[in-house]
Amino acid sequence: MSNNFELSLLSVSPSNWFMNSIAFWTFLLLGTMCIGGFFMFRKFLKVLPKADGKSKLDWQNYWVERSRPLWSDESKAFLDLLVQPVPSPFRDIAKHSIAAEIGKIAVETHAPEVTRDHCIKGYIVATPRRDNRFLVSFLEKNGIDYSPYRHLMK
Repeated sequence: MSNNFELSLLSVSPSNWFMNSIAFWTFLLLGTMCIGGFFMFRKFLKVLPKADGKSKLDWQNYWVERSRPLWSDESKAFLDLLVQPVPSPFRDIAKHSIAAEIGKIAVETHAPEVTRDHCIKGYIVATPRRDNRFLVSFLEKNGIDYSPYRHLMK
């Protein structure tokens, strides 16, 4: 009986513990590098030029610059409220892409300024469908009727 106990103690040697910790850190580092690589690859795809010769980021910058004079302080504040739940490291990027879509809608409709209507439409179009839950709860909380935008949420 004591012989089996001594053998089990020998199998948990310091070198075994060290090898397990090396394996753990190897998998952890590989996992984080894969996640980072995924996001870098997504960013790389946005920079690639489309058929018209401009990338998605070029178009975003174009629409933001083109619509810059149309933004009022009220519409900027409303956009800030809309992007508030986005984690802070990603908030500026999300705000820029949503502002580009809002600006595109405002410029294409020949609006004199960006309104809440443009902000809501642009937010729906620019964000993934899974984010519509936040928008609906935000609009309900602030007493804003979102029935004219239901067709965009499908």
